[in-house]
Amino acid sequence: MLSARLRVLVFALMTIAFCSMPLTAQQNQSQQRPQLADAPPAPIPPAIFSAKKVFLSNAGADSGLFPHPFSGSQDRVYNQFYAAMQKWGRYDLVSGPDDADLVFELRLSGPNGPANPDKQKGASDPLPIFHLAVLDRKSHYTLWTVTESIPVAFLQKTHDRNFDDALAALVVDVKKLSEPAQVTADAHGRPVQ
Repeated sequence: MLSARLRVLVFALMTIAFCSMPLTAQQNQSQQRPQLADAPPAPIPPAIFSAKKVFLSNAGADSGLFPHPFSGSQDRVYNQFYAAMQKWGRYDLVSGPDDADLVFELRLSGPNGPANPDKQKGASDPLPIFHLAVLDRKSHYTLWTVTESIPVAFLQKTHDRNFDDALAALVVDVKKLSEPAQVTADAHGRPVQ
């Protein structure tokens, strides 16, 4: 029989060996895995750059968002985005999808509520979010999706300002997406935008 001291020593050594195995495996994985931050930018579908005509599709807004917390009607989303796109002038906005190169499908989704409402366990309240899907008219495939959340507010005026700010940010996102970036190389030959 093993003495008590020897049993404690064997147990301690086995515990150390067992605990170090996952750490060693994790270190090997991280050494073999390429760093994602070093990945070059993925290409944006060329159809987004070459498109001239866009049909703006109103996919609506979830119920319960108008007139509170946001003033106006559900058409506010579509009307404001349409006006901003028209003012920008990059794309010719057409009245039907058959005349378009791309379809921009715009939707405002409302929160469904937290999955676990116990704030002590880390539940958070979801935010209303704008979704803009960029679709190829011919294939009907989604080429890109852009989203912007609307921050929480307590006053009607602040709700409306946050709505306007998030929609303006969505337009900026579309502008960035639609303009080909100037790609240059850094000192190591990696692309830099």
